Amino acid sequence: MITFQDVTVAADRIRGNVIRTPTIASHALSKATGADITLKLENLQAVGSFKERGAANKLALLSPEERSRGVIAVSAGNHAQGVARHASLLGIDAVIVMPKFTPAGKVVRTRNWGARVILEGESFAEALMFAEDLQAREGRTFIHPYDDPAVMAGQGTCALELFQDAGPLDALVVPIGGGGLLSGCAVAARAMRPDIKLIGVQVEKYDSLCAFPGPATRPNGGATIAEGIAVLQIGRQTDEVIRKLVDQVLVVSESAIENAITLLAEGAKQVSEGAGAAGLAALLTYPDMFRGKKVALPISGGNIDSRILANTLLRAMLRDGRILRLIMEIPDRPGVLADISKSIGEAGGNIIEVSHQRLFAAPSVQAAQLEVMIEARDPEHAALITQELGKSYIVRRA
Repeated sequence: MITFQDVTVAADRIRGNVIRTPTIASHALSKATGADITLKLENLQAVGSFKERGAANKLALLSPEERSRGVIAVSAGNHAQGVARHASLLGIDAVIVMPKFTPAGKVVRTRNWGARVILEGESFAEALMFAEDLQAREGRTFIHPYDDPAVMAGQGTCALELFQDAGPLDALVVPIGGGGLLSGCAVAARAMRPDIKLIGVQVEKYDSLCAFPGPATRPNGGATIAEGIAVLQIGRQTDEVIRKLVDQVLVVSESAIENAITLLAEGAKQVSEGAGAAGLAALLTYPDMFRGKKVALPISGGNIDSRILANTLLRAMLRDGRILRLIMEIPDRPGVLADISKSIGEAGGNIIEVSHQRLFAAPSVQAAQLEVMIEARDPEHAALITQELGKSYIVRRA
């Protein structure tokens, strides 16, 4: 098992090549959760994720002969970019195998760091099989995304910096994918803050440790906004550390992670991917567990697709009652749309989208159906807008 010395030596080794990210208090998140929140902003790393810590440490340890043969890694995003960047800095030829479903933005960013990207496999497992075959044929060194002592030690430097910069803490809440970040942070935490409570977080479709400290289970998997922690089974070496040092594992829902992404953007002014928001999602899901406690959260990554971020924010506004969709039956005559737009504006609403149907949805040939999406300040404001429109038209909420 890795030691605290492994983590401190890794910190010296990667210093200057990895950003020492800020550790900040978040008053907005503290107010929203009832806990005293400290954030470690790994979303501000050069590649937008903590993953380059482990990649930098592992690559720096390669022998000259291993460097000459090049490296290979399998990743759907953040590990790929970390390996690509630090291989480029060291002049090492890197091949990254990515599953075919990998978002285009992550593929482009990985290539921009200088790696050769191969899209192969309908799943991570298929991509891994292809990479293992290519590794054997070309003699490259495989850089594992989490189940490697050098990678784990590198990830642990995140907690090393956090504890050096933060004040007293009661708990550290860390997302779990393969377990590299949590295991490395756990080693640092137990050496520097022995009494701190260590909590891991998994998303519900990838909750292999839902019975923790009992045996691991085989989750169902599936689509998730937290693709950075969408790992069916954690590593063998990371599992050993987690079972020895970690206190508890919590499971959060997709909607909780969406709410956490929104709260981070609106409250803390931080862009986070789903995996990076998992820790905050745990505080939102289990508020009584953390109320009044001093809690640290690593925002482990900020590489969220712009479209997914936009949709997440809109979905959260819809759930909060700040966006309403109204369906109205209106007479099909000139001036009606202008009258409705004026009424919404005078009530303080902001029209986001309008759909006007004459042929397929209207109950009469002399009528039309109007669907309008409106931004409101809060649920009470939304009710007021609906009430005002209802004075002149038949209105129902979609």
